[in-house]
Amino acid sequence: MDSGYITALAALGGAALGGLTSFATSWTTLRVQMKAQQSDSSKSKRQRLYKAFIDDAAKTYGDALLHDKLETTGLIDLHALVSQMRIVSSRSVIESAVKVVKLITETYSQPNKSPDEIESMISNGSVDILQSFSEVCRDEFEQSLQI
Repeated sequence: MDSGYITALAALGGAALGGLTSFATSWTTLRVQMKAQQSDSSKSKRQRLYKAFIDDAAKTYGDALLHDKLETTGLIDLHALVSQMRIVSSRSVIESAVKVVKLITETYSQPNKSPDEIESMISNGSVDILQSFSEVCRDEFEQSLQI
């Protein structure tokens, strides 16, 4: 075989290997970027969902403390948010959210609270029904950072 052919074949092989390596590197980089972007998008979506749940739950709980007439609109909104969480959230977050909704529902059947009773609940911390939910959400976000 002529040495010119060997040189040409070696050059073509090197170019092919270089091109394949470049393609593999680009593909891997793009895949990692897309995965990180998807993770960030999922985290943002869950943060908005949890914020909406916290806002609605706080308002509905406040209403439940002051009124004994069941506010179905607020509870329906909370159930809708819990259903959305079932799609994107961990089991512990969902269980905690369901507990909050149950507690709010039970509060409507209790006697209305006076301003002094509410002030007392605030002082002893029993009015913060969302603390456990917030902590579970934070744990979920911390775990997703570790993965």
